[in-house]
Amino acid sequence: MNPTRIYVDADACPVKDEIYRVAMRHDVPVSVVAGNFIRIPQDPLIERVAAGGGMDAADNWIAERAGPGDIVVTADIPLADRCVKAGAEVIAPNGKPFTKESIGMALAVRNLMTDLRSSGEITGGPRGFTPRDRSTFLSALDQTIRRIQRQRANQQAQQS
Repeated sequence: MNPTRIYVDADACPVKDEIYRVAMRHDVPVSVVAGNFIRIPQDPLIERVAAGGGMDAADNWIAERAGPGDIVVTADIPLADRCVKAGAEVIAPNGKPFTKESIGMALAVRNLMTDLRSSGEITGGPRGFTPRDRSTFLSALDQTIRRIQRQRANQQAQQS
């Protein structure tokens, strides 16, 4: 059983510092994945991955590795869909979880908004990121790590 890892879709992630703090508190390794170079803290738990500048290079890198017991932080709904299907826990930077039950609707809304924008409709952008979003994210990440750790401890106890 591989250790839990947090994968961060880092190019536009507003909660990287929060991820580092929570990961260090729980001793969980983090892969910070971006298209190109991105600055990270000097810590053995945190690795920087420059996936390359190709279309969806960072998304593909994460999707190829994330699986059960891992956590992916992204606002990218198609990436979230791929990771949920692979069994990973997925959390948006605002703390909203993407689950098997919610990902279909999230994709449908995303596709509808894309179609509306391409037809010339003015749909506005996403609402601004708030301190409440940051707090909700911190709580969601901490709870997700604790839940995975409990599940793994229970599995190990059953195997013993």
